[in-house]
Amino acid sequence: MRVGIRLAVAVVSLVTLVGSGLAWATYQNFTASIRHGAPVPALGQGEKDVDGKDQNILLIGNDSRAGATPAELKALSTQDDGGSVNTDTMMVLHVPDGDGKATVVSFPRDSWVSIPDNGRGKINAAYGDGYATAKAAGKTETARQSAGIRLLIRTISALTGLHIDHYVQVDLLGFYRISNAIGGVDVCLLHAQNPSTDSDAYGQGYSGINLPAGHSVIKGSQALAFVRQRHGLPGGDLDRIKRQQYFLSAVFRKVLSGGTLLNPFKLHDLLHAVSSSLLTDPALNLISLARQFQDLSSGNITFATIPNDGPQVIYPDGVATSEVAVDAAAMPGFVNRLQGKPADPALAPARQAVPAGISVNVLNGTSTAGLAARNGDALRRAGFHVDTVDSTDPAVATAIEYPDGGQSAAKAVAAQVPGALLVETSTVRKVTLVLGGNGVQVRGLAAARPHAPAKKATAPPPGQPDCIN
Repeated sequence: MRVGIRLAVAVVSLVTLVGSGLAWATYQNFTASIRHGAPVPALGQGEKDVDGKDQNILLIGNDSRAGATPAELKALSTQDDGGSVNTDTMMVLHVPDGDGKATVVSFPRDSWVSIPDNGRGKINAAYGDGYATAKAAGKTETARQSAGIRLLIRTISALTGLHIDHYVQVDLLGFYRISNAIGGVDVCLLHAQNPSTDSDAYGQGYSGINLPAGHSVIKGSQALAFVRQRHGLPGGDLDRIKRQQYFLSAVFRKVLSGGTLLNPFKLHDLLHAVSSSLLTDPALNLISLARQFQDLSSGNITFATIPNDGPQVIYPDGVATSEVAVDAAAMPGFVNRLQGKPADPALAPARQAVPAGISVNVLNGTSTAGLAARNGDALRRAGFHVDTVDSTDPAVATAIEYPDGGQSAAKAVAAQVPGALLVETSTVRKVTLVLGGNGVQVRGLAAARPHAPAKKATAPPPGQPDCIN
């Protein structure tokens, strides 16, 4: 089972309810049933908290179904496994100190990273490695889960440089109960998804999804399936992250609605579902967290995914392994932007280079034919030497990618492409213009409109969410 978004759903439900003031009467009893694990790892000798008073809260899930009723197990199409250590989706909730927007940062489960004291592997293995070590030492179940969480925290800190201040874990059953308690959420799919689309080469279904194209209200097992599916999606695990972020936005809208907050029965069910599902660090102050999110809505929280180069196949020890390559060179800029700082401090003081001495690659990340060629021609007319003109993986926004030392050349290209995002990365050897779906192009070219999907879903009713893969 692969469910991590349930974490964020639990946290959103909790902080919104407590922050609203409506749940205060039952909050004291509510908190008594929340389990606490081990403290987060402290900063080491000479380490510093790079984002100061900003808060980073790790949201993580395990797939335990312990405590489920027979009816719930049947609905989940599973059985009580006595506890599971799968943690295939992880998020960090970054809460700025002040008035800035909070950001939910997703970590693809297949991200190939260094796991402290365990070599390199997929990031979702960190929790299991820590859990297994504690289990072998005869530790209790809570201590085992704490050990898994602490190793995952160390892994994420080593990868990003961020200090994790707190953590919240929720289980599979909790997500199921929470989605039922709020009466489901509104989603819209571009294409129908069912066991025939979500299957392997042998036709074996994975998530159990069975939803039509267009608008649906989902809860329980279909909510789980919606956020678990990756087979049959163009971007695999990366598209699943988009699904999870989309679903979380829908939860924000639903929990903040009067239909949930002003309904005492839904409120009671939601508090019970959340409290029975959480494991937090002992220092997490849920009241303080709730107050920070008192005005939380889908409009003042953003979503991001760590810089990556997409799915790849590597051969550690000669074994073919599917992984997501993390763009380590782009990570410092990503973390800087998370804090509202300039992504590349060396960019601002760099002097803009002369176009005649710059060689540029132009890549088309949209479905619009000929876009890279037209932009390449425009850059040539501006005096640049254009080398490669090609297509690339779909890009949401136009970006100017450049290697370390390429700041001056990147600024020259940026002067011709207003609105493009500048990204320092180790994946390019020269300045590369990647054209994205937001229509940003070389100055003077009309904004391109990407081709519509071959089969478009029925438009959702007014006020309902946009459709997604």
